[in-house]
Amino acid sequence: MDTDSGQDRRRFQRVPLAGSVRLYSGSALWETDLIDLSLKGVLVARPAAFAGAPGARFRMDLRVNGTLVISMGVEAARIEGDRLAFAWDRIDLDSFARLKRLLELNLGGHERLHRELAALGA
Repeated sequence: MDTDSGQDRRRFQRVPLAGSVRLYSGSALWETDLIDLSLKGVLVARPAAFAGAPGARFRMDLRVNGTLVISMGVEAARIEGDRLAFAWDRIDLDSFARLKRLLELNLGGHERLHRELAALGA
């Protein structure tokens, strides 16, 4: 019997952050708010008239602190009420460097980030 909670199974710590998100699919665009971010995923508020399902692919641009932009290719992992969870699977080097630095600052240092980076490669 599996008694682990979802948090226990999660490898990557989620960091609550305020920011804006743009989701692109073909010619469709949705704008919404960032809820939290991890080394492998993003949780956002569900935008009005969102037309997507788990497994659907999107391009996502995150804007944090008004200027920091992180662009990535994502796949919808879960749709739960007013929230959407995405896993990223494509990211350019500059965006990955920004993501890594943002998480390092919010996780409390490079040691925690290095553990998460090791888990990413596992």
